[in-house]
Amino acid sequence: MPIPSGSEQIWAFFNVKLDEVRLSSPSGSEVDVTLQDGRTFEGTVVNADLHSDIAIVKIHSKTPLPTATLGSSSKLRPGDWVVALGMSTFPQNTIQLGNSGGPLVNIDGEIVGVNIMKVLAADGLSFAVPIDSVSKIILHFKKSGRVVRPWLGLKMIDLNEMIIAQLKERDATFPNVNKGVLVPMVTPGSPTDRAGFRPGDVVIEFDGKPVESIKEIIEIMGDRVGVPMKAVVKRANDNLVTLTVIPEESKPDI
Repeated sequence: MPIPSGSEQIWAFFNVKLDEVRLSSPSGSEVDVTLQDGRTFEGTVVNADLHSDIAIVKIHSKTPLPTATLGSSSKLRPGDWVVALGMSTFPQNTIQLGNSGGPLVNIDGEIVGVNIMKVLAADGLSFAVPIDSVSKIILHFKKSGRVVRPWLGLKMIDLNEMIIAQLKERDATFPNVNKGVLVPMVTPGSPTDRAGFRPGDVVIEFDGKPVESIKEIIEIMGDRVGVPMKAVVKRANDNLVTLTVIPEESKPDI
């Protein structure tokens, strides 16, 4: 069976290719890698992460190969110019099948992302995995051979003034907060369920640090699995409760 065609970039530090996992074979499998100049090399799938659709393929070459320079996606700002590279046969300026897995580069030619998808219902709207996130995935692969992601087992919503006002209209006992992270649902049997979290809780502190967004909670957890962390939540009538949750490792189907 032929392997679907996709774009590649060779990463200088590890002499590997980053590509989408759906275009790659399972870990340990052999694949053919064709460069822009027509040369073809044997490659081995070293690691793959189902959550991010990122895989690492080691290219077997007896001579040095061209390498790309990595930039920093955290330095990007709205309005910055970027270019999605690939081997698409379509004239549109959106990410198609052949573009997926290709590099997203800034005006200095530095890779700032990996192209992954386009929104079919929105013309011209496409997405990429930030290169900073890819770099973290690479570090996880080097450290443990997989990406370790903590799982709490709850849904979270970032609160803002409009959402808070609407919730207070529905329920006068909703806690008095300006910001925080609302918990609308807790998965039965999950780490947060065992810790005592309830739907309607507003997380205002996590692991000793004030939090106002889901992103902050994720950053605080990092890759810590099995480590007790204290969370301070506000409940109805402004009752403050301190809970201790022990994150578990997320599975691909969670």
